[in-house]
Amino acid sequence: MSRIGKKAVPIPSGVTATRSGSELSVKGPKGTLTMPLSEHISYDLQSDAIGVTPANDTKRARAFWGMQRTLVQNLVTGVTEGFSKKLLITGVGYRAAAQGRNLKLQLGYSHDVNIDVPEGIEVKTPDATTIEISGSDKQKVGQLAAEIRRWRKPEPYKGKGIKYAGEFIFRKEGKKK
Repeated sequence: MSRIGKKAVPIPSGVTATRSGSELSVKGPKGTLTMPLSEHISYDLQSDAIGVTPANDTKRARAFWGMQRTLVQNLVTGVTEGFSKKLLITGVGYRAAAQGRNLKLQLGYSHDVNIDVPEGIEVKTPDATTIEISGSDKQKVGQLAAEIRRWRKPEPYKGKGIKYAGEFIFRKEGKKK
């Protein structure tokens, strides 16, 4: 039994949720987000909350219950507050620069790395070693942050690379003479 699934997702003022066919659409001040509905879950739309319950008593329906409630919560949070990730770049000569819908990274390769920023995502570089990614869709924000980090993962000896803010990199001791 899902503890998270039992709670209804509250809908704040200024946010509207509608169900059309097999899709849930949530509209708020930061835009509109949609998600496909699962046939294993029944959704109860009210004026102030969205309830999520399993449609039947199968193991698959119970497994989807908490996840679907969290996905609905992410839609509501995305259109009200939005999501953000912060990446830190460590290393001599490593830097980033946002240029419109493009992010230019210099990571010690013989060429610059250019990353196209998807629609609905905003990338800022307050300084040369910090990247701030923000948007209303949690999955897109996290995916872009992971793709940027994948270009130069932090290494354990000097700590050079791209890491999430607050991430701890386990440091190793180098060779002993």
